Amino acid sequence: MSSLPLPLFSGKSSSPSFSYSLVPFQRLDLFRSTSTTRSFSCVFYSLKAKAMAELIQDKESIVAAAGGSGGWRPEVEHSRTFLEARSEQELLSGIRKEVDAGRLPPNVAAGMEEFYQNYRNAVFQSGDSTAGEIVLSNMAVAFDRMLLDVEDPFVFEPYHKALREPFDYYMFGQNYIRPLIDFRNSYVGNLSLFYEIEEKLKLGHNIVLISNHQTEADPAVIALMLEKTNPYIAENMIYVAGDRVITDPLCKPFSMGRNLICVYSKNHMYDVPELAEMKRKANIRSLKEMALLLRGGSKIVWIAPSGGRDRPDPLTGEWYPVEKEIGEKRIINFHGAGLSVAPKISIPEIAAGCEKPEEAKDVYTQALYKSVSEQYNVLKSAIHGKQGLEASTAGVSLSQPWN
Repeated sequence: MSSLPLPLFSGKSSSPSFSYSLVPFQRLDLFRSTSTTRSFSCVFYSLKAKAMAELIQDKESIVAAAGGSGGWRPEVEHSRTFLEARSEQELLSGIRKEVDAGRLPPNVAAGMEEFYQNYRNAVFQSGDSTAGEIVLSNMAVAFDRMLLDVEDPFVFEPYHKALREPFDYYMFGQNYIRPLIDFRNSYVGNLSLFYEIEEKLKLGHNIVLISNHQTEADPAVIALMLEKTNPYIAENMIYVAGDRVITDPLCKPFSMGRNLICVYSKNHMYDVPELAEMKRKANIRSLKEMALLLRGGSKIVWIAPSGGRDRPDPLTGEWYPVEKEIGEKRIINFHGAGLSVAPKISIPEIAAGCEKPEEAKDVYTQALYKSVSEQYNVLKSAIHGKQGLEASTAGVSLSQPWN
């Protein structure tokens, strides 16, 4: 097995984030990673206000896609309060209206209001003259999807295929995150290797990406960084997702637009003892689904082995994995982002002198971490250090393929 370490820089992070591994589809080995990351913030400011509204082609009757593997279900009749809002005041008062009507739980409503203010502040940081229209358009659709899921909760299957029609949840997520990424201060490292990945996928290989996890927006940011040059990777990547992003009502509409293998984290397996057996069986089903997918070849899978997102220590500012509850506060910023991939790392070559499997895993993990760290430092210099393309090194060639 060989691997491709790949870090992502976003926001004001200062530690590596993504390490990716390339695995021929005939064989799949499991291994661990110890790399660390920081939280993330992004931007793109040329989105037209009507982009989100166009996702709903027929406002009088929308049929929603449902089910894990491309299934369908009729969409229930639900309030059009948010879609009909024509101002910020109407949008926010709509939240209170839905609470008073008993259709929206107060705790979810509070989260939506906070979500709105954070998103609004971040988009306005871009300086775009149409920021107000962008915020109203994107948040109206986001609130509508959140309310719909509260009224008719979507249930994710072990393997969930992105819902693209009649409502395109993938583009919904892309258009929502796009205004947060400052592409003028964003970079892709070693773009040629992404083309190599696509070629291997066409030849039937599976690509397994071993990565750290920065925010719930990671899938959208990865896709936005690659959409101009590698749309196949952007749209077909499969993410191994924990139960929080498929149960939190503020996350679910975004998750519905991604290809997911849904699992329960071992860290929370016994949070509710009577559900432990159900979670265990669900994980077994998910592993079987992944095995079937890999058996067919030409799949690209993203895994965050740490089992959670990295967050800053409030006292030291250092980033590390911690536990958070569903419904936690969302912090949104406008910033540049960086994505880079390194040449593959071969386990047989790296662990040739190891006598025990555990020793080989440790050596391999350290090799991945070292590669990711080196790339991350280049991205950090380019974005946070304001060196731009001049931060490129012999091992990391930066570019801005969207220009």
